Amino acid sequence: MPTGSDNGGQGKKSAAKANKAIKAAKKQSGVPATKAGRATGRQIPWLTVGAVVVVVGLIAILAVNLIPKYQDRAEAQKWEPSESNQDPSTSISDVVKIDYPAALHVSPTQRVAYDQSPPFGGPHDATWATCTGVVYPDAIRTENAVHSLEHGAVWITYNPDELSADDVSALADKVDGESYMLMSPYPGLDKAVSLQSWGHQLKVDSVDDERIDQFVSAMRLNRYAYPEVGASCSTVPGSFDPDNPPLFDPSAPGPDAVPMDGAGLTPDASETSGAGAGAAGLPSGLQLPEDLQLPTDAQQAPTP
Repeated sequence: MPTGSDNGGQGKKSAAKANKAIKAAKKQSGVPATKAGRATGRQIPWLTVGAVVVVVGLIAILAVNLIPKYQDRAEAQKWEPSESNQDPSTSISDVVKIDYPAALHVSPTQRVAYDQSPPFGGPHDATWATCTGVVYPDAIRTENAVHSLEHGAVWITYNPDELSADDVSALADKVDGESYMLMSPYPGLDKAVSLQSWGHQLKVDSVDDERIDQFVSAMRLNRYAYPEVGASCSTVPGSFDPDNPPLFDPSAPGPDAVPMDGAGLTPDASETSGAGAGAAGLPSGLQLPEDLQLPTDAQQAPTP
């Protein structure tokens, strides 16, 4: 009786059962089976994922830093003067406007009986205060500062008893290094902050008031609103030292002060005749050196 065929058949059946059992076990464990009986897994592209995360992060950082700047610029442009809107400050609440005669100069020892505090027009010293974005730590002589306004500058003043160091720093950031701007404390100021341009003034209670930026955009180098278009804001050699400027005098002007109408003063012909850029308003006998004369496009307001 043959025996080999029975043993071989049983072996094949046993092997088949074993294979089925292995496949069933792999299915239950969730591991896919291949023809070779081995499991394969999908690998995650970590380099690609990391690159995407970095790119998204950079985009977010740029958006956070650039979008507010574009928004601020767009807002500032709303208040810039143009041929059709020559004085945007008329739309800013609480701006005071007064017409003042120009080119009336006093000597370095004379006082002016100003009708406003801080003053923003009227007779003034023949030498302007340097207004190339200077932040003066101490109060400066008003007669010099008013002349800066005649050149198209904005003078920001503040009550040193009302503002914190952080507030003063926030104001200084608006002025430091900005041409046709200057800033100084003003003792006894009736508001926290006061902004002056020629014939215009705005007083506010907080350095965060949005009208501060609006006023600066509307009045700084507004060629429709100040007398000496093209005049320099640079230091006058030998006449005004921004590191050691004439100081503020808190006392009353006195009976010999020059009145606001400039009685007894003769208008400076160099200003009323339209002196050229960089020389306008120079005290008699002084001429700015060439390296301090500003280019025309830096002295005049942008042409709309």
